[in-house]
Amino acid sequence: MVQQLDGPTEVTNFISDLNNKYEKVHKAFEDNFWATKMNLQGCSSEALARTKTDYDSFLADPVNLKAVKEQLQRGDLSEEQRKVLGVLERTFGCYITEDPAAAALKARLNEAEAALAEARNTMQLGYSDPESGAFTTASSVQLRNLMRVAEGEATRSSAYEGLRSIGPFVSEKFLGIIKDRNKLARLLGFEDFYDYKVTAAEGFGKTRLFEILDDLEAKTRPIMEAARQRLAKEKGPAALKPHNISQALAGDTTKATDPYFPFEDAVDVWGRTFAGLGISYKGSVMTLDLCDRRGKYSNGFCHWPQPAWRKADGGWVPAHANFTSLASVQPAWRKADGGWVPAHANFTSLASPDQLGSGKTALETLLHEGGHAAHFANVDQHSPFFSQERAPTSVAYAENQSMFLDSLAGDGAWLGRYAVSRQGEVMPWSVVQQMVEDTHPYEVFQVRAMLAVPYFEKALYELPEDQLTVEALQALADQIEAKVQGGLSPRPLLSVPHILADESSCYYHGYVLAEMSVHQTRDHFIEKYGHIVDNPQVGKDLTSVYWQPGNGSMFLDLVQQLTGKPLLADAWVAKLQLPTQQLLAKQQQDYEAAVKAGPKFKTGSEIDIGMRVRLVHGDEVISDSETDGGFQGACAKFKAWVRQQYFAGKDDMAA
Repeated sequence: MVQQLDGPTEVTNFISDLNNKYEKVHKAFEDNFWATKMNLQGCSSEALARTKTDYDSFLADPVNLKAVKEQLQRGDLSEEQRKVLGVLERTFGCYITEDPAAAALKARLNEAEAALAEARNTMQLGYSDPESGAFTTASSVQLRNLMRVAEGEATRSSAYEGLRSIGPFVSEKFLGIIKDRNKLARLLGFEDFYDYKVTAAEGFGKTRLFEILDDLEAKTRPIMEAARQRLAKEKGPAALKPHNISQALAGDTTKATDPYFPFEDAVDVWGRTFAGLGISYKGSVMTLDLCDRRGKYSNGFCHWPQPAWRKADGGWVPAHANFTSLASVQPAWRKADGGWVPAHANFTSLASPDQLGSGKTALETLLHEGGHAAHFANVDQHSPFFSQERAPTSVAYAENQSMFLDSLAGDGAWLGRYAVSRQGEVMPWSVVQQMVEDTHPYEVFQVRAMLAVPYFEKALYELPEDQLTVEALQALADQIEAKVQGGLSPRPLLSVPHILADESSCYYHGYVLAEMSVHQTRDHFIEKYGHIVDNPQVGKDLTSVYWQPGNGSMFLDLVQQLTGKPLLADAWVAKLQLPTQQLLAKQQQDYEAAVKAGPKFKTGSEIDIGMRVRLVHGDEVISDSETDGGFQGACAKFKAWVRQQYFAGKDDMAA
C-alpha cells in the first residue's frame, strides 16, 4: 500500500481540490466518449466536443500549473505530497497552452475531430457480392475477418476494396485536422504534431523514438523479406496480394482452431485466466460491449470514466451511473480503508459470434483490454492523475500490460488448459502444432505492420502543407506500406482508427515499444518462476512493480526494475529467429503438462477477481454479476443471449 498523504493540511486540501475537479471533468468527457463511440441513445457529438474542451481546458489552465509550482516551493512537504505534486506538475505541463491562439485552435480541433468521428462511425461501409453486385454492410473488423476466411478470391478482393474506401472517405475532413494539429504543435514550440505527442507521452522526442524504431526495422527487414519469399514459394505469388495474404496465413489455422474458442465462453475463459494469475480488479465496475453492430466504433478499446485512486480523507466514493438512463450502477458510499476509489471501466470488441474466427478474436480482445483494465484498476496513488491514460502516461507503459496478457493465448501452456470446445474437448496437439507451423515463420509480418503506422504518421506530419491533398494521403500510405511491409497491406493504413482520433493519434509506436517489453518480461518470468500461466506470483509482481506506481514512474525504469535489464529488442528478435522445430518442442512440453494439470479454476467455477461485471449490447443490459448470481451467473445469462441472438436452431451450439 502507498504511504499516507501526511504533511501540511493545507497542501493536502489543495491536492484534494485539484483531484476532485479533475475527476469531474474526466468523467464527464469519458461518459460522452463511450456514449458516442457505442452510438447509444441520446449520444451527442456536440456534448462530446464540449466536455472534451472542458477537460482539455482544465488540463491546459496555466493557473493550475502555477499553483502547483508554488506548492512545490514549500520546504515542509511530506515525501508523498511532493510525489503527488510532481505528477500534477508533469501532467499540467503536457497541456498548458498560454497562447490564446493555441487554446482557440485546440477547441476548433476538438469540434473537427468529433465531426470526423461521427462521419466515420456512420459511414456506409461494406462490400459488393462478386456475382450479384449486391452491397452488404460490414464493419472494418468484419471486412478484415472476411479476408481471412472467405473461400473466393473475388470476395476477399471486394472486402479489401471496402476497407480501402475508408481512406478517400475520411481524407477530406482529415486534411484540415492534420494542418491544425501541426499548427498547434508549432505554436507550442515543437517540430510537428508527432514530436509534440511523443514528447508529452514518453518524455523523449521524435528523434530518439525513431532511433529505437530504425534499429528494430533494420534487424527485422531481412526476416520479413525471407518470410515473403517463403510464402510466395509455399502458396504462390498471388498469396502476397493484400486481399489474399491474411487468408494465406490464417485461413486453414482459423478453421482448425475455431471450435476451441466458442465466442459465448470467452468472458468466462478470460475471468478464469486472470483469476489463475492472481489478478484482482480491487472493487472495479466493468461494462463490456462485445458484439458488433452498425454505428459502433470500429476498434476494440478500454477506458476509465472513473479512475482508481486513494482519497487522502477516507472520503466519499461517488456513484457510478449509466450515462443514458442515469440508472445506478454503483451507489455512493464511504470507504473505511483510506478512501479507496475503485475504477469504473468500459471496454468493447466488435465480434460477430456466428462468423468463423470470432471467438478467438473476442478472447484475445478480452485478454488485451482486460489487461488495460487490470493495470489501471490497480494504480494505487493519492490522485486520479496517476491512473489516467493520457500524457504523461507512457503509451508503451499502458500497452505493455495488455499485450503481455493477450500473448498468453498463443502459449501451449495456456491452450492446453483454456482452449476447450463446446463439447469439453481440449484443443488437440495436432491443431496447436499446425497453428505454430502456420504462424511462427510469419510473425515478423505483425512487427512490420505495427512499424508501418508510426512511420506513416511521421511522414504525414512532415509532409509540407501545400502537398496535403486527398491523393497525396493515399499515395503516402501506399508508399509506406510498400516500404515497410514489402507490399500493400491487408489493413490499409488509412483504415487504422488510431490515426484519426486525437487521443490515439501518434500513439501506435507505443505498441512497438510495448512488444519489446512483453518479450523481455516473459523471458524474465520464465527464467524466474519457470512458468507464467496459472501462476499467481506473476499477478503479484505485475501489480506491485508495473501497476501500482501508475505514471509516477517512467516506463523504461519500470521495465529495468522488473526484469533487471534495460529495454531492448533482443528478446523479440530472438523469438522471431527461433527455428520452428525448437519452438514446437518447447510448446509441446508445456502443452502436455497443461493438459495433465488442467486450469487452476475449472469451467463453471465461481471466481472472485474483485469486480462487478456488466455485459451490454448498446443500451441493452444483457447480464450483471451483482444481480444475476455472481460472475458465473452473468456469464451463463450472456451465453444464453448469444445463443438466442446468433445461433437459434443451429445444431453446432449443442453443449
